[in-house]
Amino acid sequence: MKIKVRRSQISGGIAVPGSKSHTIRAIVGGLMADGISTVKAPLESADTMSTFNAAVALGAEIEKHGEYWSITGCGGRLTHPDGPVDMGNSGTGIRLLSGVASCADFEVIFDGDESLRSRPMKALTDALQNLGVLVKTTGDGCPFSIHGPLVGGETKVDGTSSQFLSSLLFACPYARKDSIILPQKLQEKPYVGITLDWLRRLGVKLEAAADYSVFKVPGRQCFQPFEYTIPADFSTAAFPLGAAALAGRLDIKNLDFGDLQGDKAVFEYLEKMGADICRHPGVTTVEKAPLRGIDIDLNATPDALPLLAAVACLAEGTTRLLNVPQARIKETDRIACMTRELRKMGALVTELDDGMIIEGSPLHGADVEGYDDHRIVMALTVAALAADGETVINGAEAASVTYPSFLNDFINVGADIEEVKDDNL
Repeated sequence: MKIKVRRSQISGGIAVPGSKSHTIRAIVGGLMADGISTVKAPLESADTMSTFNAAVALGAEIEKHGEYWSITGCGGRLTHPDGPVDMGNSGTGIRLLSGVASCADFEVIFDGDESLRSRPMKALTDALQNLGVLVKTTGDGCPFSIHGPLVGGETKVDGTSSQFLSSLLFACPYARKDSIILPQKLQEKPYVGITLDWLRRLGVKLEAAADYSVFKVPGRQCFQPFEYTIPADFSTAAFPLGAAALAGRLDIKNLDFGDLQGDKAVFEYLEKMGADICRHPGVTTVEKAPLRGIDIDLNATPDALPLLAAVACLAEGTTRLLNVPQARIKETDRIACMTRELRKMGALVTELDDGMIIEGSPLHGADVEGYDDHRIVMALTVAALAADGETVINGAEAASVTYPSFLNDFINVGADIEEVKDDNL
């Protein structure tokens, strides 16, 4: 799908949907729990539904009841799926589920779409092999197969993606013996905090060093069922935040700044750049104001890079997005892709190995690519709202991966966005 986006003045309110990170952890926890769990206000998006369907294939019974899901777990006794488990584009889903699938005493094959096949898995599968799991793979990504049972023991794990560690933390409570996990060069620490919070909710006992350098996980545990309301997604909220900071005023609803999501820091980043942000109970108001460039260490919040790169183009002076090499191994190489597409719009961008340097300058419309990456599509849409002329964004349907109502929400607050067919371009 292609969309045309023109300079706009936006105003109104947007209710941010639920967190992808929390929803996927809820599905995995509910699958492995011994009993019935209730998940309120879950995010229903392409990624979460891929994980939902995979959990059903592995033995969960999930019923939808309007605003909540009821998940009957298997108590760690997984069902052999009929064929390969298709994870679509869900990197979080495939990593967390492949960990818990290692607890089974049969082979489970995981696969996904073209984008997911390009995303690294070897760091996780190597760690699982160190814990007694048989892994068959032909490369670094999927397809691959996992054959347990997970024995336990001691392993190091590459911390380039925190999802590798989170996967082991979800799996090791079901190992036959105790486990010690030693992360190496751990990044994205707030996501590990979310995982630990979930494990506490599930009744898991473990020891974690204060700096997350070592984790000791007793084996032969079982998850307890739970009831939980999924909080709004701060990674998603970054896009209405950026749009309001550049193009008007918005009331962003449902945000809980007490939640552990690391991407709530994006609000602090924008405030430091000069954005007018007022927090009230149940609603956060953001209004356009002059922005200035700053230096931002994005190691803990890599998903914010596309949006911040777009906003930085319209800020006065220089913005440096730094210490975020893992942005190159997301759905796409987001550093390279955002550099390429923003330059088409007139941005002055220097690409770094681990980030970007952006000089503030006016943007103009252009024909740009979304790369089947939801965050790139949404970030380019935000940039286009403050650019001269008309921008055509290819592959805009990718936004549904985490924000199915993205286009409708933005159109409803005044964004000049038009879905078009190829023959109308």
